Amino acid sequence: MPLSEHEQRLLEQMERALHQEDPKLATTMRQGSDRTINGRQVLLGSIGVVIGLAGLLGGVMTNLVVLGAVGFLFMLGGTLFIGAAFREPSKPVSADSAADGGGVSASSKPKSQSKAKGSSGFMSKVEDRWRKRRESDGF
Repeated sequence: MPLSEHEQRLLEQMERALHQEDPKLATTMRQGSDRTINGRQVLLGSIGVVIGLAGLLGGVMTNLVVLGAVGFLFMLGGTLFIGAAFREPSKPVSADSAADGGGVSASSKPKSQSKAKGSSGFMSKVEDRWRKRRESDGF
């Protein structure tokens, strides 16, 4: 059902207000999600879960522990396979992040640079205590 002209004007005003108040959120909402679902992977994972459930039930009914364990592993593998179908694809390095960080991702930076300022003080104190303890005990 299409929106009336009045409703469209109100929606546009709300969009402009959102963009003025929080441009980052507005940009995120406008772009949407890059998440895609791999239907084949979901189907194969579901088949694995059903086969695993049948194996697990068969193992319980016949008192074969090995069959139950294999069924459980099939169920676990199928579930993980389904979960992998819903993950977001890795995003390429944009020009903005390349200019800011020189193309270095946060995961490849040293740990001391990627930590938040508030937690690094606490962790440095703990590390200093540990280092002093090791030096005094002769480890």
